[in-house]
Amino acid sequence: MTRRRFIADEFSSNRAALTGDHADHLIRVLRARVGQEFDIVTGSAVRLGCIASIEDRRVEFDLREELPDVSLLDLTLLLAIFKFDRMEWAIEKCTELGVARFVPVISRRTDPHLANASLKRAERWRRIVREASEQSRRPSLPDVTDPVRLKDVLATTEGTRILLAETENKLSLRDAARNRSGEQIALAIGPEGGWTGEELAQFQDAAWISASLGQTVLRAETAAIAATAIVMSEIRR
Repeated sequence: MTRRRFIADEFSSNRAALTGDHADHLIRVLRARVGQEFDIVTGSAVRLGCIASIEDRRVEFDLREELPDVSLLDLTLLLAIFKFDRMEWAIEKCTELGVARFVPVISRRTDPHLANASLKRAERWRRIVREASEQSRRPSLPDVTDPVRLKDVLATTEGTRILLAETENKLSLRDAARNRSGEQIALAIGPEGGWTGEELAQFQDAAWISASLGQTVLRAETAAIAATAIVMSEIRR
C-alpha cells in the first residue's frame, strides 16, 4: 500500500512535526499511532518519517532515509483573480498538475469586492495547495504569493513568458511551450471578460509571447487547467 504523504510544518536534520489542524487530521481522522511510517516532505526533499510522539495538536517524526522522487518543473501561473469558488478549484487542480508558483493578479476587470478580499483569501489558497500537494504526492509545496497588481509582476517574472490571448490566431500554446528557452516558464491567465487593451499592451511592452488555446472561449478556471496540462505535457517530452 502506498504511504500517505504529509508536508512538515517544522523540521530539522532528523526530526519533523505536524502541528495544529494539520496534526489533528492525522490524529483524529487517520488515527495515527506511534511507530507508523509516512512520507514527509521537508523543504525540497521527501524522507521516510516514523511517528515518534503524539501530543495535543502535534505529531513528531523521526526522519530516516531520503526517498527518490520526481522533480517538478518550474511553472509559474499568473492567475487574474476571479470568483473565489472557481479560482480555488483551478488552484487545487493546477497544484495536482504540478504548478510550482501561483501569482494572484488584480487586473482591471477584477471585481473590486474580490480584489479587496483577496489578501485575506491568500491564506485559504495556501491551505488548498497544501492539501492538494499531499493528496497528489508532490515532492514540494507550490508558492502562493500575496495578490499583486499586474504592472508590479510583468517585468519580474523570469523564463519563457506566455500570455493566453483570445486575439492570437497564429501561435498555439503547444508550439510556444515546445519552443521555449530555458527551464522556467510562466503562463498568464486573464480574468472573466479578458484582459483590457491597455493590459495587453503592457504584456507586449514587457516582451511576453501571445499564444492561443484554440478557437473556443473558455472560462478562466478551464483555461488555467487546460493550459497547465498542455504545458506540462510539452516540457516533460
